[in-house]
Amino acid sequence: MRAAVLHEIGQEKLEVLDDVEAVGFGPGKVRLRIRATGLCHSDVSAMSGVLPQPAPFIPGHEGAGEVLDVGDGVTGLSAGDRVLVCWLPACGACPSCKRGQTHLCLAGFMNAGTPNFKRAGGDVFGFAGTGTFTEEVVVGAGCAVPIPDDVPFEIAALIGCGVTTGLGAAINTAKVEAGSSVAVIGCGGVGISTIQGARVQGAAQIVAVDPVASRREAALRFGATEAVSPDEFTDAKQRITAGEGFDYVFEVVGKSATARTAYEHTRRGGTLCVVGAGAMDDNFQANMFELFFDEKRILPSMYGGGDVLRSYERAIALWRAGRIDLESMITHRVRLDGINDALDQMRTGESLRTCVEL
Repeated sequence: MRAAVLHEIGQEKLEVLDDVEAVGFGPGKVRLRIRATGLCHSDVSAMSGVLPQPAPFIPGHEGAGEVLDVGDGVTGLSAGDRVLVCWLPACGACPSCKRGQTHLCLAGFMNAGTPNFKRAGGDVFGFAGTGTFTEEVVVGAGCAVPIPDDVPFEIAALIGCGVTTGLGAAINTAKVEAGSSVAVIGCGGVGISTIQGARVQGAAQIVAVDPVASRREAALRFGATEAVSPDEFTDAKQRITAGEGFDYVFEVVGKSATARTAYEHTRRGGTLCVVGAGAMDDNFQANMFELFFDEKRILPSMYGGGDVLRSYERAIALWRAGRIDLESMITHRVRLDGINDALDQMRTGESLRTCVEL
């Protein structure tokens, strides 16, 4: 079957091959035919080494498709079912799951160390234990979440990661209050979803911050009340909050420098929500006096916080009701052969979300 493979960490291009085989099918597993997958910035971060991932590997974790076959012991799924891919399934038995923090379950991360593809040259890993830049993939049954018939595959794919992450950061993690002021640094797919989440929550001011003009323009269409470049952010803080700072600032880039900027633009007693996934050696710094004196809450948001299955249902309900716009987030569509063009578009900020149709 065909798949896009990164041979070594640090390479910028994927090679589309036709000699890849999905392996590991058996009890508790399902085989999926991927129909659509989104290109998420985490895929690029894994390719560059910012996020840890064994290589060679197939990127992609934001996918949707059909069940081809189910292994022994799998219940609730049958061949032909339409599903989205959950890259962080909950085991239901670990301490995090028992506390109701299923998004912190580590079972899914354990899958990342087991290859689920192979070629004649050896094993191939799937990013985050999945790997959706491929025609077929074998995953644990918990990774295949049924979707209603009225949800297109490309919409379901976005809900599988970026939309759930961004909406959840605003709704689950930060719990944005109606009438509040919000700033979002980084307006790619996750940042746009965060803006939409803040709008759903009733924020009065939503300032989008991004260096790319086209993304700033897009942010206004998705609910931002103002969009500024990073150089204009401090002026926006002064104008909108009289210099006090925003009630909520979301960092959706994954760098300590932007997290520090977010901290400095959050009001005393306000909330900095860290959504971007960054590198292990990129350290955020704050002094002990400001931590005490300013009493700013620093809240990381992993996969949007909360129960991801409930978050999927909520995203679908909001989409059906017209409260969030997911179709317009897909700015580019490519076939698998065009994956490297899509990567370049993401790196330059030209795209919000690219849908890879398989």
